[in-house]
Order: sequence, then C-alpha cells, then structure tokens
Amino acid sequence: MNFCLSPLPKNNFILLNYLILFIQLFNYNKASDVFTAMVDIENLLLSEVSGTSQVIEQYIKSEQERLNKLREFAEEYANALYDPSGRSKFRGGQLVPGQLDEEAVMNPVNAFLLIKRMTSDWKEIEKLMHYNMADQFIKNITDGRVLNSVKYPDDEDLDGAAIGLLRLQETYKLPTKQLADGFVGNENVGKALTAHDCFEIGRSAYNQKDYFFTLEWMNEALERNPSLHLEMEILEFLAYALYQQGNNKRALLTTKRLAEMAPDHPRALSNIEWYEKRMSAEELNNLENLPPLINEHKHFNDIPERDSYENLCRGKFADLPPQNASKLYCYNKMDKPFLKLAPIKVEIVRYAPLAVLFRNVISDSEIETVKYLATPRLRRATVQNAKTGALEFASYRISKSAWLKGEEHPIIERINKRIHDMTNLELETAEELQVANYGIGGHYDPHFDFSRRGEKSPYGDRGNRVATVLFYMSQPSQGGYTVYTDLGMGVAPSIHDALFWYNLRRSGDGDLRTRHAACPVLTGVKWVSNKWIHERGQEWVRPCPLREDTEESYVGDIRPF
Repeated sequence: MNFCLSPLPKNNFILLNYLILFIQLFNYNKASDVFTAMVDIENLLLSEVSGTSQVIEQYIKSEQERLNKLREFAEEYANALYDPSGRSKFRGGQLVPGQLDEEAVMNPVNAFLLIKRMTSDWKEIEKLMHYNMADQFIKNITDGRVLNSVKYPDDEDLDGAAIGLLRLQETYKLPTKQLADGFVGNENVGKALTAHDCFEIGRSAYNQKDYFFTLEWMNEALERNPSLHLEMEILEFLAYALYQQGNNKRALLTTKRLAEMAPDHPRALSNIEWYEKRMSAEELNNLENLPPLINEHKHFNDIPERDSYENLCRGKFADLPPQNASKLYCYNKMDKPFLKLAPIKVEIVRYAPLAVLFRNVISDSEIETVKYLATPRLRRATVQNAKTGALEFASYRISKSAWLKGEEHPIIERINKRIHDMTNLELETAEELQVANYGIGGHYDPHFDFSRRGEKSPYGDRGNRVATVLFYMSQPSQGGYTVYTDLGMGVAPSIHDALFWYNLRRSGDGDLRTRHAACPVLTGVKWVSNKWIHERGQEWVRPCPLREDTEESYVGDIRPF
C-alpha cells in the first residue's frame, strides 16, 4: 500500500538562527522560560522585526534632529563673532582661530544680545543637550512588548538556550568548530558565532559543571579574536576546566599567561599558588613537557541508557528479529460502520509490543486550530515526582504544554471522537488533549507514561494510563524522533500522522518495553498533541485474556488467547 511509503513535506524553520538570536537578545523583562518553546522564539523574532527595529529607527531620527539643532546653535554662536575683516569664525563645521572682534560688543545692542545669548539662549541649548528621548523610546519598546504579549528572554533563558545547544551537540555528535561556524553537518544553517557567543556557551557549560564542553567552547572562543578583556575572562574559566579534567600543568600555564597579561588581576596570582599546591614537585619542575590533553566527557546522575538513547536519536536502530519483521504491514481499519465509508490507514511499526502509525488522521486546518487554541496557554511542561506526586520542572523535559477540553471547540471534540474510532478505547476517563511545543534542544529523556508500582499514583479512580496517542502536528527537518530505548527502535515525526501504543499489558501490568523518549529537535519545529487514555471504562473493549502473555496483533484485537 502506497500510503506507507509516501513522502512528507519538511518544515523550513532553522533552529540555529534562533540560538544566535537568543545569544544576542537575552536581557529583557522577567523570566519567562522562552527557550522551552519554539513558538515563543518565533514570536520574539517577529516582534523584533516588526516593532523594535522601527522604534530604534525613530529614535535615531529623533536624535539626528536634536543634534542638527545643536549644530545650528554652534554655527550661530561662532558666526556672531567676526574678526576685523568680517570673516566668519566657523568654517566647514570647525571653529577657526583668530582675533575676536571686541568692537562688536562695544555698543549696547550687541552687548545686550551677547548677554541674552549667554542666558536665555543658553538655557535652550542646555535643554537640547540634556534632552534625550532614549528613556521614552525604551518605554515604547517595553510597552509594545507587553501589548503584543510577546515573551522576552532573560539570563535564565540565555543559559537554557546554551544548554540546549550543548544537548544537541552531544546527542548528535556535532563538532564544536563546525557548529560555531554555523554548520550542522555539511549544511550551513546560520551565521558564525563570535568569540563572546562561544564564551557564553562555555560559561553555561561551566555553570553546569560540564568541564568537557567548557574546554571545547573556551578554546573555540580563544581562536575567534576576543578582546583583551574577554580573553582574560576566557583564560580564567579555561584554566579551572583544564584542572577539573586532569590537566594540571596546562591549568597552571594558562593562569601564568593570564598573570602576564594582567599583573594586577585580582585572582591570577592566588590561583597560581592554588594550582601549585595541588601539583607534585616533579610536575612543577617539568612544566615544558606537556602530556596529551585529557578531555573525557563525564556524566553524573545520568540516565542508564544514555549511549543507546543517543544512538537511536541519530537513527541507529537495532535490526528487527525476522519473526517480528514479518508481522509488520499496513491495512485499512474498517471495524466500525462509519469506517467502512472512511477507513483509517494503519501502519504497524512494531509487533510485541504493538505500536502503530495512524496515517493522515489530522488535517492542516485542524492542526492550525489546535495550535491557535493552545499557544496562549502554553506553560513549561512538568513531571510528576515519583515520591511526593507533586508536579515540578525538570531539566530532562524541555517543552511547553497546554491542555484543551473537548467542549471548548468543535474541532477538539471531533479529534476526541476520531481517537475513539482509531483505538476502539473509551475516552470517558481519558485526560484532556495535551498540546506541546518543543524549545531549543527540546526533548524528554527516557520515561514511562504509566505509573509504576511503588510510585504515588496521580490518577485516582481513573486507573493507570493504558495507552498513548501521539499526533505529529509538524515535521522537524532533523531530529525529534520518538524512540523506544528497550526495543532499539524509533519513529520520525511525520506531519498529519499519529503514533499509538499500549502502555499496559492486557493483564493490567505496566509494559516495561514501552520506555520511550522524545529526542532533541536539531533543526525545525516540533508540535505534538497527545491523549493519555486510562484503564477505567476499558473492561469490555480491552478485556483481560485467558493467558497472561497474550498480546494484540492489531489495534482492537480482543481475542482471549
């Protein structure tokens, strides 16, 4: 069936352009988690183009008019004083030295005019010199941003954007130099970063105690012609990162270089003494003989499947067992009267456990409506604390989400009814439709959608999450896969389609094979919406089988064995 293989359009948004925007425009307004959703960054870019740039142009024009008036006053003052030959004292914008025409003030009229010029006229000049509309224009920009409801980044967002870039670099093994030059692979996706841009990324890595990337980015910053002041800052960070990575000699020599550049540096000499105390006499007596640079990437409190997760994100999937591959196929779902007229296209992408793609089940107009309704409500996504049950922010989930109820709009209700037709599951106890937009390096580390035994269940009488429906409402150019770390497989986002899997076995036990993750978006924009369907109400549509190991072969399979 051709629908399994049909090509899909790609999104043209370029992520690194937004990263550079963040590095340059981060010092506005209060914290707003702008980096966690690309839609906020798109709005930020549009606002800067349509609003801020115009206000700046108006300010420049206002200042030019003010300076022109001051220049006229200057010429008038100079031209009021003539030498005996009557030549002007002001030529070509410059005051010409010469003899003052003292006779010009010997009559009372001229004397009066001079005094007036030095009093009331001077007040006007003084007013012009002090009159600067900068504060008003800045207020206009700020008021415009508030009026347009555009969120502006702050220092936390700058850190978040830099950390997102580092996450992309690590996950997709992007060389630092190529990334700093604006390249992802062989594709030029943005302008090159400056020395200061690289320094900011390195400093964010340093603040995260990620000394591997601190070394990478501080060294890159040094190669990009930093100013003297910036170079001194870079060297101090670089020295400590070298020490933390086991390069004691290099750390000491780097600090000595800093001391030579700035003998009055407030910390350089004490830092030299600090490093020397941590080195052996043999090392100190043989500083010229440098061992190879050590820069091992260390992970602390990390997810256990880090390597396999990143390989899957790069598209390195495990080969399917032949007995599994033979059961993958496409079919038209027609098990309801309405579906005989409008069948749903289904592609089985995994068997045992069953995972399918429903093809072309959400239209462009529906996608736009969902995004329109969700955008004003987007808030940074949270996770549930397994011990307390409380919702909290987490670095391993970077996105913004909103919840939409069926009664809010006919299209949301229509999507809910379609989900029922797609899955054959009842939705009375299902959660509302959740809409998510991923930010810079937006991702969700490996996790289960269901609540495991021993965790505090947040679901109450609804029971556990029996299944997940995930609509892809955009198609990133690179990255953003949904991957199953235990199964060694992944699915690339394909706009208009929905990925579906069962979180629980038919016995009601959690299926540990469904541990999955949302890979970081490398280039492009990722919008998804998902529906979590709960156990309660499924007793007749997904009954317990006669054998505990019985699994579905297709969606809606209720055979007892």
